[in-house]
Amino acid sequence: MDTRDRQLLRAIITRHKRWDVIFALLGLLALMIGVLTFVALFVDMTIQGVPRLNWEFFTSFPSRRASQAGILSAWVGTSLVMLVTAVAAVPLGVAAGVYLEEYAPKNWVTDIIEINVTNLAGVPSIVYGLLALGLFVYQFNFGQSILSAGLTLALLILPIVIVATRESIRAIPQMIREGSYALGASNWQTVRDHILPYSSAGILTGVIIGMARAIGETAPIITIGALTFIAFLPPSPLQESFPFINFDWLWAPFTVMPIQMFNWTSRPEAAFQANAAAAGFVLVLMTLGMNGLAIYLRYRLRRNIKW
Repeated sequence: MDTRDRQLLRAIITRHKRWDVIFALLGLLALMIGVLTFVALFVDMTIQGVPRLNWEFFTSFPSRRASQAGILSAWVGTSLVMLVTAVAAVPLGVAAGVYLEEYAPKNWVTDIIEINVTNLAGVPSIVYGLLALGLFVYQFNFGQSILSAGLTLALLILPIVIVATRESIRAIPQMIREGSYALGASNWQTVRDHILPYSSAGILTGVIIGMARAIGETAPIITIGALTFIAFLPPSPLQESFPFINFDWLWAPFTVMPIQMFNWTSRPEAAFQANAAAAGFVLVLMTLGMNGLAIYLRYRLRRNIKW
């Protein structure tokens, strides 16, 4: 290679590096726009809502007087709906993902299922609300209950859990499966002892992302008939007598944090706007807490696998 060729090659490399720097700066700018927008909105919500946060705000029912209104029924309803959502969506979604990756035959039927699952992850949430209204509320006669809401949100995040499970399983090297089969392990033993433990961190991340989306959904919850004003709590899931578990709360009316915020923001009084900001602040903290828990558990699982 003569001097001219080396200079030409150096110029091409320099030009490519320049474009890499430009692309990196554009990506950083796009990231900062999103982050700064969120920070600005969060700071504004914090300034308005934090002075309203006190013990009475968490232990009081909604009221027509802004100074006496609280989020007791809203955060309890949100917690119970998320419990039903997790119980319904996580085992089913993980099992479906494992089946599609490890057991399902590779044919046109499986291809159609995979395409539909991927497309369902982008369906608007209101569609799931309309589906749940006809299926759970009227067809199965679950009514406008916590059970209907939890199953609706479970349908909403089910494609997310399935896709996350499949991608986590695909990331496992094929040599792990081959080594397990070489030692005489069955397909189920390989999945149970190797595939699921190694992919659990990625699966958990997908589950928490789905739950974080579900906790802030409003459209499907309104569609199935969530109450905007409720001054009582569902029955307790626990009871003193045998069998110590009470399922009556599944059929109880409910409200959730986004519905309560919507109710308050629709009122013109400034005090109700402060209440909505305080409820939004609590909802953001709940979401960040779920994501923080996912990061911590993922770190622990990966560290245990390394050891």
